Amino acid sequence: MIKTEQLCKRYPAVTAVEDVTFEVRPGEVLGFLGPNGAGKTTTMRMLAGFVTPTSGRASICGHDVEEEPLAARQSLGYLPEGAPCYGEMRVSAFLQFIAELRRLEGARKRARLQYVIERLQLASVLERQIETLSKGFRRRVGLAQAIMHDPPVLILDEPTDGLDPNQKHEVRTLIEEMASEKIIVISTHILEEVAAVCTRAIIIARGRIVADDTPLQLTSRSRYHNAVSLQLARAEQLETARAALAGLTQVEQVEVTEREARLTALPRAGAMILQEVAALAAQQGLQLKELHLESGRLDEVFRTITA
Repeated sequence: MIKTEQLCKRYPAVTAVEDVTFEVRPGEVLGFLGPNGAGKTTTMRMLAGFVTPTSGRASICGHDVEEEPLAARQSLGYLPEGAPCYGEMRVSAFLQFIAELRRLEGARKRARLQYVIERLQLASVLERQIETLSKGFRRRVGLAQAIMHDPPVLILDEPTDGLDPNQKHEVRTLIEEMASEKIIVISTHILEEVAAVCTRAIIIARGRIVADDTPLQLTSRSRYHNAVSLQLARAEQLETARAALAGLTQVEQVEVTEREARLTALPRAGAMILQEVAALAAQQGLQLKELHLESGRLDEVFRTITA
């Protein structure tokens, strides 16, 4: 597993990470979230052994990253922020180089090279220099080197940064495929990524952990949890609908988006108001394009926690 104990990193002018303690076990995909400057990347670098903690401990599969750095790194695949590679190398030469660094030989080496090339769709750029690639392809090359040796632990810093929607889908599918056998930590600020692939989320702000829960439980903290959204077919019914919804005893607030002819009824203390709102819409003769129940909004929870 991955384990940190009171991990801290202090610089002369700032404390980047303060008293960060958590564990991640096989089968978990942990989303590590936080605003820019919160300490996400510094924590990832300490776990990977690239930054020395000021105090505290971190271990990978039982190997202390400071006392047993080589053993810890053998268990780890790391995609750093920005996916730095040797720009002057051709993709094929770089992947061969990484395979040799990871001491892959013979059939095992050929199988892993074939896997990463096919899985990350790199065949079309194998003979190109890395510095000539698009940001998305450079990101894919970076991910290929991280998974080359099939490590039990993956730490991925912004793995879909710079990818188009199709490429993001491919990477997320790959993460889901690997998740049952590996420990995966994803540092990201893309909240949809957390909802899509993560089984757990830690939110860090000002260097400290401020939340640690499943995405579903975090979403349930939202004031939009169990809210009901209605989109009207006739915009002239907006005011009638707003007044009627505001009169329901379990409705705390009604938000109106005039441009979309949409209303959102926010419940008191997460009460279930869907049936009551649907009955009211029928009673008032509201012509609806859409009526749906919201599970909550992770972005709103994130803003509330990190503000």
